[in-house]
Amino acid sequence: MTTLGVILARAGSKGLPGKNTRLVASQPCVAWTLDHALASESLDEIIVSSDDADVLEIARERSVVTHARDPHLASDTATVDDAVRSAINDRNDADAIVILYGNVPVRPPDLIDRAVSVLHKTRCDSVQSYCPVGKHHPWWMTTLGSDCEAVQPWQGDTLNHSVYRRQELPPAFIPDGGVLAVTREALFCEIPGVDPGPHAFLGRDRRGVKTREGEVIDIDSEIDLLVADAILTRATTTARAA
Repeated sequence: MTTLGVILARAGSKGLPGKNTRLVASQPCVAWTLDHALASESLDEIIVSSDDADVLEIARERSVVTHARDPHLASDTATVDDAVRSAINDRNDADAIVILYGNVPVRPPDLIDRAVSVLHKTRCDSVQSYCPVGKHHPWWMTTLGSDCEAVQPWQGDTLNHSVYRRQELPPAFIPDGGVLAVTREALFCEIPGVDPGPHAFLGRDRRGVKTREGEVIDIDSEIDLLVADAILTRATTTARAA
């Protein structure tokens, strides 16, 4: 398989404007994802798709191919798969596409290669990274009613499923944004029997690779930025000292 990495890093963001170019441990946020992609042994080529001139320049400084994204594919309502299809539409040689988000500066160094390995080994349609939900478990979710904000279970009739110790919760995982690998057929919705919808591009046979809690930091807020900066600053300092 020819595996193509596509880094998505649009300029706009309601939660944290300009997050892809915000400094994290002394370099732009998107630069960390570029470094992860360049260090991967699985990617034959990398493309950065953005409507942000600064992001595209950061990519060119690393000799990475750039794709100037159309404004309508960089809006708040634009979908990930539309943006990726636009970036690789004329690349018929790509059998597998690894989607990376520019606002994820912290991910395990082997995560990209692990996802691609599963995609190739199982010949599934897509592989996504998942982290444990931890204390934000669905069994502990509630609704707050309009009547003095009465607490009700999110699902079922028993509050907290009668579980009050985190260790007793059944394992549950959530996509963490670290990596998403898909086949070309899945990305272009060419797999028979897949129901239409926002996740149709993941195909039918969907697999996952696990990360540990905190191993991936997806920056959507100022707090996320501060956490990522602290983690990477410490890691960089430790590496230099060694």
